[in-house]
This record gives sequence, C-alpha cells and structure tokens, in this order.
Amino acid sequence: MTDTVLEIKNLEASYGSVQALRGVSLSIQEGTIATILGANGAGKTTILKCISGIVDPRKGSIHYLGRAIGGKRADLIVRMGIAHVPEGRQVFPLLSVRENLWLGAYTRTSRVEALEDLEAVYRYFPILKDREKQEAGKLSGGQQQMLAIGRAMMARPSVLLMDEPSLGLSPKLTEEIFTIIRRINRDWGTTILLVEQNASIALQTASHGYVLESGRIVMEGPCEKLFQDEGVQEFYLGQKEETGVERRRWKKTRKWA
Repeated sequence: MTDTVLEIKNLEASYGSVQALRGVSLSIQEGTIATILGANGAGKTTILKCISGIVDPRKGSIHYLGRAIGGKRADLIVRMGIAHVPEGRQVFPLLSVRENLWLGAYTRTSRVEALEDLEAVYRYFPILKDREKQEAGKLSGGQQQMLAIGRAMMARPSVLLMDEPSLGLSPKLTEEIFTIIRRINRDWGTTILLVEQNASIALQTASHGYVLESGRIVMEGPCEKLFQDEGVQEFYLGQKEETGVERRRWKKTRKWA
C-alpha cells in the first residue's frame, strides 16, 4: 500500500487583499506523479509556493511525511527533502552551469555523494556536461529548463515540485523534458507534483490529477478518468472551442462543483 508523502488540508493563501487559495485539500502518494490543472491565475503556483515555504498560508495545514511544514522557512523545507523547480527556470545567469548545479547541493553533507549525483544529472542532460563552464544565462530556454531540473535533483529530494516545465518550449523539447521527468520518477523514486499548462501531456505523465479553479479544487481523480471527462476535454484539452455561454453551462451542470 502506498504511503501519503504530502498532505494539504483546507489551505488558504492570499496576496494582500486578493485570496489565491480557498480551502484547498490534496494528498500525494509516495513514488507517484500527480498534476494540478487550471487556467492562469487559478492558484496552481501558489500551492507549490506554500509547500516550499515561499508563501505563508493564512489557514490550513501542510504535512510532509506526517510533519507539519506550513509556514516553515524555505531552506529548512529543502533540507527536509522537498525541492522546487520554479516557473521561468530562474537560473543564476552569470554563474556557470556547473556552479548552478552545485548551488542545488548546498544542503548536502557528503561531497562524494553529491559528485555522484552530478554525474547522474549529466547523464540525464548531456548538453549540460558539454556546457558546464558556460554562463547559464547564455543557454537556450530548453537548456535552462534542464539546468533548473538538474539543480533541484542535486538536492536529492524525495519530493520534487515542478512549475510549468514546458513553458516557452517547442513540442519536441517538451516531450524530451517530460521523458526525463518520467525517468526521474522511475529511476530515483522521486515523488513529483507537477503544475503544467499543457494538460494533455500532464495527464499522460501523471497518475492522479486535480483541477483547480479560482483557488478551489473542483475535481480530482485518476488521470485516465480525467482525460476522458467531457469538461476536461473541452476546457483543458482544447477539443472544443470555449465560449462564455459554454463556460457558464459547464459550471452549472458539472457534478463536482
């Protein structure tokens, strides 16, 4: 039986007077890939930021391996085993590729083990090995995304939070990145919580999904089931052009609202 590694209950968060999350609850099982779907501004990134300690929740709880982590400092959360690959990569542009990767290992106590993981990162992303002395800011967008993922891997997390890994990438690079995401989950046993605008590839990659709308979870279930859902197909997989009338009709008729 799979254990729960991350559990969120009734989470609320705000930016000033704007409430971003409204009673969000979710549960992530160890060794799985889960995804959160939703439109821009739905609150997906805020969930990840609350987990990683960047945003302090107003209410609710976040438990990692049974320990409360809501409101803890971000560096302590990394040390506990949670790493965050942020939206937009956010590499250190003036540092080399290798220096960026070593920054991901700042919590490690064994240099030997960190060096082993560095070589593993280079095996996943050979281009980073080829360009390890190059300034990170001179990499392409896809290469910077690889670097951001590799930097998080250097922390050897048990949970990896990934925010829009396909943002700005070509379909070919997107498929390459998601192939690596699947390999990390399979080879390292890393639990992954994925936020992704490309709902199709997210649902094909993850095993369980959540649909977030206006700060609330409005639907959840196995990704295979979500993929077949008429509302998800229409409004997240782009299989039918959405209009305001259709949107209101879906809100009115869906059973999970």
